Parts: sequence; C-alpha cells; structure tokens
Amino acid sequence: MKKPFDMYAPYQPESFAFRDTGKVQEILGRYPVGKQQSGIMPLLDLAQRQVGEDGAKASPVYGGWIPRAAMDEIANICNVPPIKVYEVATFYSMYNLAPVGKYLIQACTTTPCWLCGSADVVKTCEKELGIHMGETTKDGLFTLVEVECLGACVNAPMVQINDDYYEDLNVERMKSVLNDLSAGKQPTVGSQTGRKCSMALSGATTLKAKSA
Repeated sequence: MKKPFDMYAPYQPESFAFRDTGKVQEILGRYPVGKQQSGIMPLLDLAQRQVGEDGAKASPVYGGWIPRAAMDEIANICNVPPIKVYEVATFYSMYNLAPVGKYLIQACTTTPCWLCGSADVVKTCEKELGIHMGETTKDGLFTLVEVECLGACVNAPMVQINDDYYEDLNVERMKSVLNDLSAGKQPTVGSQTGRKCSMALSGATTLKAKSA
C-alpha cells in the first residue's frame, strides 16, 4: 500500500538534479544506444536514495521518496515523455512518491504472517509509535504501511524496514527493533530468534554435517 501522493502538492520541490552524475552514466551505459529508457527503474531508485540521504540530515528527518521533479529529470535523461516515467513509478510499490519517515516500516499482513501473529506486530507498531497504518510520526522517524507478501513466509511474521527484513517477530521482538531504531542503533537484521535462512523451527533437518 503506497502513501497517497499529489504531484502538485506543496512538498514537491521545483527542481531536482542528480549529484552522482558518474552513477547516472554508469546506469545508462548498461543498455544499448537508443535504449536509454531501460534505465528508468535504476534511476528512480538512485533518486529515491539521494532524497533519503538528504532527509537523514534534515530536521525533522525524512526518508527516501521520488519527487515529480526527479521523474521529469529522469524522463529528460532517458529521452522519453514524462508519462513513461510516471507509469513506472506509480506501478511499483518500491517507489515512494510522497514523503515518508526515515524508517519505512512495511508490515506484511498476508495469510502466513497473519496466522503467525502479524496483527499483534502491527498493533505493537501502532501503540509504540502512536500512529496508524499509512501515517508518519511527528518526528519524521517512522512511517507504517501495510504490504502484501514479501516472500519470507517460513519466517513469519515479518516486516521490511527500508532495505532490511526483520523476521520471526512477536510483540517483544518488534518493540526491541523499534527501540533500537529510535535510539539510533542498528537492530539485528533477519531472524530475531537466530534462525538461519528458512531453517525449520525445530532446527536443521538436512545437511547437518559438512562433507569432507
């Protein structure tokens, strides 16, 4: 679920320019001449990360998102009509088209996570942060959104925060993750119980010993 956005909202900057022009050229260089439009997706990601870097230094802080001016700049770079960039940016949920918190919490509530307690994880986030789904804390640190399956069903329930997965959650583990982030600490990424990858809850069942 994306946050609602408005391409003409007051928060939209008038202009945007990539700082890392070398990276822009590297991205375009991945594709044949005349096929620059293939670079739209990585350029959108680059723009979002640049805005996030700026947001980390702002007061209040904010996370990475893609302004309309950035989409227009990408259209210019790729020599396509702006609508072609808008179509891509609005289709994929990985692109944020409105301001979000420094930590974007994407809570999976699809069936496997729900059966394993995702509703309690969501309630914990709302209670600890004082916000509801789709909202951002006043200090700009956290935004909470609901997403469909993130592909870590064996390790349910889980959330994605920015680029990282936090798995095998319960109320106390979710609180711990939030407390660490609020204090500027990096929580342990992945399973919060120490499970390796998608290992069974009972432990390893195969490949228990390394071959000679």
